[in-house]
Amino acid sequence: MRLYRTGKASQLLGISKPTLIRKIKSGEIKAYRVGREYRIPESEIKRLLEGKTLDKVVIYARVSSRDQKEDLERQVEYLKNYCSSKGYQVVKILTDVSSGLNENRRGLKQLFKLVEGGEVGKVVITYRDRLTRFGFKYLEQYFNSHGVEIEVIFDDESEKELVEDLLAIVTSFAGKLYGMRSQKKKRLVEAIKNALRDD
Repeated sequence: MRLYRTGKASQLLGISKPTLIRKIKSGEIKAYRVGREYRIPESEIKRLLEGKTLDKVVIYARVSSRDQKEDLERQVEYLKNYCSSKGYQVVKILTDVSSGLNENRRGLKQLFKLVEGGEVGKVVITYRDRLTRFGFKYLEQYFNSHGVEIEVIFDDESEKELVEDLLAIVTSFAGKLYGMRSQKKKRLVEAIKNALRDD
């Protein structure tokens, strides 16, 4: 019976070494203790690869407002066709109607659960900003640490959404500086809106 070291086993399974050790300790993965290290039998590797999540994909789509419902439907349709052409097995379609700055999105929370539960191997999105407006690299590293890849189809971002996010940030900060109902705050937000329109 062939036994694999944790480094090699995590590589074969497409998960990080800490994730593998956590799964061994929780009893999800069978392993033998050899001194201070673990060894994973080949039969266990094969069993896990049979139910491999690598081809299991979750689609995530987002728009920032309700009047973009048609855009959301088009986004989902495009992602479904893309996954089908790649031969991916779509296990879940998650959507949000919310700003990319909002970290409290229902769909995003569900996505984290799927990633952390090891239920998917890949997240497919149209643009990076569909997932998050800022900190994409941190999110990507976190997903990768759970053996999940983020596949982004296109590279550029929506200018309209960038403007909306900038206004949301200015409004929030102005509200904290001057109070939400103050005239100074309203004047500042209007000035930013006008400057963006002129551009």
